[in-house]
Amino acid sequence: MAFSGALTLTDLNDFLTPSQACIKPVEQVNEPQEIIEPGAATTEIVIDSSGSYFEVSANGTSTTNASSKGAGQKLQQAQISLNDCLACSGCITSAESVLITLQSHTEVLNFLDSNPPVSTPGHKIPVLSIAPQSLASLAASLSSSSGFPVSLRQILRRVRAFSTRILGFEHVYDTTFARHIALLEHTQEFFERKKGNGKLPMLASACPGWICYAEKAHSEMLPFIARTKSPQQVMGTLVKSWFGNRWEVQPDQIYHVSVMPCYDKKLEASRQDFYNDVYSTRDVDCVITTGELELMMHDKGWDLSLPVENEDVPDFDAEIPELLSHPGTSSGSYLHSLINSITTSHASPADLSIKSIRTSDYEEFTLRARDTGEVLFKSAKCYGFRNLQNVVRKVGREAGVQVGRGAAGRLVGMRAKKRGGEDEKGYDYVEVMACPGGCVNGGGQLKPIAQAAEQKEDEEGFTRDWQENGVQMPVPEEDSATQGVKWGNKEWTKEVERVYWHDLPTPPPSPRPDDPDLESPFVCADRLAAQVKTDLCHPTDGSLHGNWASIMDEGAETRRHELFRTQYRAVESEVVGLAVKW
Repeated sequence: MAFSGALTLTDLNDFLTPSQACIKPVEQVNEPQEIIEPGAATTEIVIDSSGSYFEVSANGTSTTNASSKGAGQKLQQAQISLNDCLACSGCITSAESVLITLQSHTEVLNFLDSNPPVSTPGHKIPVLSIAPQSLASLAASLSSSSGFPVSLRQILRRVRAFSTRILGFEHVYDTTFARHIALLEHTQEFFERKKGNGKLPMLASACPGWICYAEKAHSEMLPFIARTKSPQQVMGTLVKSWFGNRWEVQPDQIYHVSVMPCYDKKLEASRQDFYNDVYSTRDVDCVITTGELELMMHDKGWDLSLPVENEDVPDFDAEIPELLSHPGTSSGSYLHSLINSITTSHASPADLSIKSIRTSDYEEFTLRARDTGEVLFKSAKCYGFRNLQNVVRKVGREAGVQVGRGAAGRLVGMRAKKRGGEDEKGYDYVEVMACPGGCVNGGGQLKPIAQAAEQKEDEEGFTRDWQENGVQMPVPEEDSATQGVKWGNKEWTKEVERVYWHDLPTPPPSPRPDDPDLESPFVCADRLAAQVKTDLCHPTDGSLHGNWASIMDEGAETRRHELFRTQYRAVESEVVGLAVKW
């Protein structure tokens, strides 16, 4: 894993390995015996050769083999659950190395094997949705190994064939239409804040690693984070609520699996915010990574390089639009969708300038009116924790918020006082992603073969002692010329990025020859999104809402916020360093 070394320079724990807060002690389920002498312990805990914990008498009884002598009582060891991870005040990205038993491809296979047949009681409709970044990773890996280019549409068709024919899924979608809705709602939320109904700058909320970072380390930033759901969770709303209504089934009669480029998406799907208390089901039941999907294909003997029928033909009769291209970034195009909306809504032409702060992972965008030179919109793209920390400090300084704790927090406070009088427009918006390179470089993506054993620096230029940081590199076999795998290879990320944009042209594809008046996919997507809003929010004047931005009655707007937005909360640490006994 190539997470930023800058994290070790702050007051935070090292995010590369589980912190002390991730370790739960042995749980004592029995009442303790009465203490004979004040302050004296009557029992002690020993560990036998198998690693089991035993409570034995402290009166001198030998504890060398407590279990065999019957002198001790075996204790139950506490387990770490998803909720424990979410409430932890220690690591963020170490969740990517923790075994999450309820969010794995094994769990998916177990469900599919035990799912009753169709039209029988207890059957659940299995649905799979896959992110375009995952499709790009699969396409790049296949193109690299075969030497032949493969498009995202071809990969989607082959994944659909595998998922329906081999695994037993009934429906397979990509998540770009869900992203389209997320961008529409994201834009709506920004203009609401612009009118004074929230704080600016607005920070993107699609990255669960960034959200966890803010909740645990910088709760002062929470009012600035956008509340719009990520495409994964919007897709969960579509599958469980909108599709469920069309299929005439309840949300708990659908099993929704998403394929994502990021391990943290597993934790996002497990948040209580996305749990339906009425039907006792989650919007996304299980999240698997791109690598896990490839592993399932390998285990089932599916050859992704083999073509399937009609894999090059666009599906004009699909239930939702496929592979919508949103110009901007491969992490969702949140920033560029806002720039496009502001440019479109402004009466006179505007010019966009881009300034690279350090690398392409940290860029500033300024939109100015061409006639007056007025700054209409100032924003930034910030990828990677090192850049993220800098942006958090900059946003805090401009907003008058003291971020961080200890010496780091005091330093930022002093800088805020010194620079508070500068006549410089602050950011209106920041697209934030935790991974360097964005979502195409997520931790769950396929890895290239690289000379990782000789790598001394991470992808952000920090010197690393990988063993000390808890990262173990695979030992190459004697007859192999490879040196293992490395996550975060810049050249590989560029290749995945290139494949991501391939076969996703802008403007959208030309109309069918037999229907030259056919509307573009984006016009169709806008209309369908408005229909989704009407179907799910039930406005009293539904016929008046032909676009997403239209304001509905109060009850419908409340339902809209419940369906397409969420809340974030600060996570307080329950671990007091001075109380720790070593």
